[in-house]
Amino acid sequence: MNYISTRGAAPVLGFEAAMMTGLARDGGLYVPETVPELSPPEIAALAGLPYEEAAYRVMAPFIGDTFGEAEFRSLIDAAYAGFGHPARAPLKQLGPNHSLLELFHGPTLAFKDFAMQLIGQMFQAALTRSGERITIVGATSGDTGSAAIEAFRGLANVDVFILYPHGRVSEVQRRQMTTARENNVHALAVDGDFDTCQGLLKDMFNDFTFRDEVRLAGVNSINWARVLAQVVYYFTAAVSLGAPHRKVSFTVPTGNFGDIFAGHVARAMGLGIDKLVVATNQNDILHRALSTGAYMTEAVQPSISPSMDIQVSSNFERALFDAYGRDGPVVAAQMDELKATGGFTISQGALQSLREGFASGRVSEADTSATITRIAEETGEVLCPHSAVGVAVAEQHLTDTPMVTLATAHPAKFPDAVEAATGLRPPLPSRMADLYERPERVTRAPGDLAAVEEIIRERTAV
Repeated sequence: MNYISTRGAAPVLGFEAAMMTGLARDGGLYVPETVPELSPPEIAALAGLPYEEAAYRVMAPFIGDTFGEAEFRSLIDAAYAGFGHPARAPLKQLGPNHSLLELFHGPTLAFKDFAMQLIGQMFQAALTRSGERITIVGATSGDTGSAAIEAFRGLANVDVFILYPHGRVSEVQRRQMTTARENNVHALAVDGDFDTCQGLLKDMFNDFTFRDEVRLAGVNSINWARVLAQVVYYFTAAVSLGAPHRKVSFTVPTGNFGDIFAGHVARAMGLGIDKLVVATNQNDILHRALSTGAYMTEAVQPSISPSMDIQVSSNFERALFDAYGRDGPVVAAQMDELKATGGFTISQGALQSLREGFASGRVSEADTSATITRIAEETGEVLCPHSAVGVAVAEQHLTDTPMVTLATAHPAKFPDAVEAATGLRPPLPSRMADLYERPERVTRAPGDLAAVEEIIRERTAV
C-alpha cells in the first residue's frame, strides 16, 4: 500500500513512513494511491462484531506490512481498552430515521480519542522497533490536543507540544491539556486563533532544517492514520442500520473536514452512503464553498462550539484532490493562492464533483442553543454544542434513508453552553471529577514561528 501527496511533488511512502511523516515535504497531505474496497458480503459480515474486530477488518488493507496481524490486533485492543462503553461507538435513536452516534466515550470525552489512542499505540510500536526519538507537534481547536496528550504522555521516546489558541477553548478542554504532569508534555497557549496555530504547525513542517533537527512528527488530522481510524465507525454504524442492504446518510459537525473525509473514504471502500452532510457553525467557510464555489477566508468568530471555529480546513485539500481527478499540481496552485490571497475559486467541474459527494448546512449561535434545549426536552439527550450543530443540520436533510449524526464530544466539555441552554450543568465523569483542582502547566507563546520553534528547541534539548 503506497501513499501519495495531494500536491504531487513529494516521495511516495509506505504506511509507516506516511504516518510518521504527517505532512508531506511538498506541503501536501498523504492519501492512499488506491483505496481498497470491501465487498458487500465483507461489509455485511461486520454486523454484530466487537468494535475492535471490525476495526481490524476495515483498517488492515491500508497498513501493508507495517504491523503483523497479531501485533496490529493487539494495538487495536490496547487503544480501545480505556473506553467507557462496551460498544465503543454506540448508536442512540433520536427520532424516526435519525440516530446519534456517540463518539465521546474515550478517555478525553471526544471523537478524537478513536484516532489518537490508536495512533499513540502505533507510534510507540514503530519507535520501539527503530529506537528513534521524535517531537510531536499538534495544533488544536480544543479536542485534538487533549487526545494527543492522553495518547503520548509519559512515553520515553516522544516529546509532545500542543499549540492551542489562548482564551478560545473551553475551560475543560484547556485543563485537559494543561494538567498533565509528565515532563514530555508541553501545552503552548498561542496568541491568535486556531488558524494561527495551524499555520504555525504547517510552517514548522515546511522549515526543513527545523523539521529534521527536532525529528518533527504530526498527529493533527493532516496525518493519514488519524483519518483511517475514523473510517471504522462509519462502517459499524451503517451495518447496525442495515448496510450493505440499504444506504445510510451521515451528518458531521466539522471545521477541519477530517471526520467527514473519513466518511468519504468509507464510501470509496464500498459502503453504501447516500448523503454526507457537512454541518458548520457561524464559521461557515465549508458551507459557503460548497454553495458558491468560492473558498474565501474571513475572520474567525468565537462561538459556543469552539472546536469548529476554523477558516482554513486542512482536510478539504484531500477532497479537492479527488474532485480535481487527483491532479496534484492543480491542488498545489490552489493552496498557493489560498496562502497568498486568502482564498480561491473551485472550478465548475470540481465543484460539481464535490456537490455530488457532499451536502452542507449552517447553524447560528441562537439555533445551536435552541437545539440543545429542544432535544433535551423532547428526548432527554443532552448534546454538546458541536453535536447540536450536527443535529440541527441533519434535521434539514432527513428522508426515508436512515440518518446518523455524529455526536463528537461529551456535553460536560462545554458546561457553560449546555447550562445556558438547559438550566443543568452536565457533570464530568467520576474519573475526571478532580479536573478543576489539578495544577496547570502552560507556556504562553506569541503567534510567531521563530519564537515557537525556539521554545521547542529548548525543551527538546533538555
